[in-house]
Amino acid sequence: MAEEVLDLTLDVSLYPLRDAYLPAIEAFIGSLKKDPQLKVEVNPLSTQISGSSARVFPLLQSAVEEHFPNLPQGAPVVKILKGRLLQA
Repeated sequence: MAEEVLDLTLDVSLYPLRDAYLPAIEAFIGSLKKDPQLKVEVNPLSTQISGSSARVFPLLQSAVEEHFPNLPQGAPVVKILKGRLLQA
């Protein structure tokens, strides 16, 4: 039996509590853009990643493990929405 693929969109934000946060956030977003099968859009308030859950969650985990130690103190927020809300 084949596994059902769940399409979803993550909305990721970091609300920094200190200055000099931009380079670390840009590096984190760069990691999210590594998979060409995912759609990533950046706006001033958040970053959206759209694709199959089998690709989105491992990518997010890898980016968090790589970059969160370097991010400034802040409040990260991840919202999970059902479906691909971004057009490829």
